[in-house]
Amino acid sequence: MKIQGVISDMDGVILDSEKLYVRFWCEAGRFYGFPMEEKHALSIRSMARPLASAKLKGIFGDGFDYEAVRSKRVELMDNYVEKNGIEVKSGAKELLSFLKENGYKVALATATPPQRAERYLKAHDLYKYFDVTVSASMVSVGKPAPDIYLKAAEMLGLSPQNCVALEDSPNGIKSASSAGCVTVMVPDLDKPSNDIIPLLHGVADGLSDVKRILRELEDCNIQ
Repeated sequence: MKIQGVISDMDGVILDSEKLYVRFWCEAGRFYGFPMEEKHALSIRSMARPLASAKLKGIFGDGFDYEAVRSKRVELMDNYVEKNGIEVKSGAKELLSFLKENGYKVALATATPPQRAERYLKAHDLYKYFDVTVSASMVSVGKPAPDIYLKAAEMLGLSPQNCVALEDSPNGIKSASSAGCVTVMVPDLDKPSNDIIPLLHGVADGLSDVKRILRELEDCNIQ
């Protein structure tokens, strides 16, 4: 098994944006009278919109207007980002530079719309490191289904088995693992749960630690 590509999630892995999604999902939900808490927002991280809608309706009832709450979340977050920007996760640029310098093909697999992802990454001069970008809008079913990782690997011209996937959320990990990628968790807002651990090749201690895992995989291939 030779690793030739790396497919990475964006929010919570490359950009420190998951905390903003959680904050503004909660604020948007409360704006419409739903007592949305951090645990509810965390449960839909990276999740395809129809699945997220169904999950939140299951929590708050059929009266939960997913599209209205989501639109308010987008509005609140856009206003915040326009004023404050989004921070980059520690080690992101160094890792992406390492990947390009060492001949890895690199893809982005994100639930964020492509134009928004491009804007966020270009603000930090990171977009240039990605050979391809795949968003949930480009596949039939978003995370936790495998479609987005299968599509990313296909666009890279690689088998999923020859790609390391970097993820921080349970839904993203399920997506990458079911696609057949060598899945590595880079924890952000939570640690790997017992049901997630079996899906992982490893857990990285931040983005800088991903290089260690890649080297170990390379050594295994050489041996």
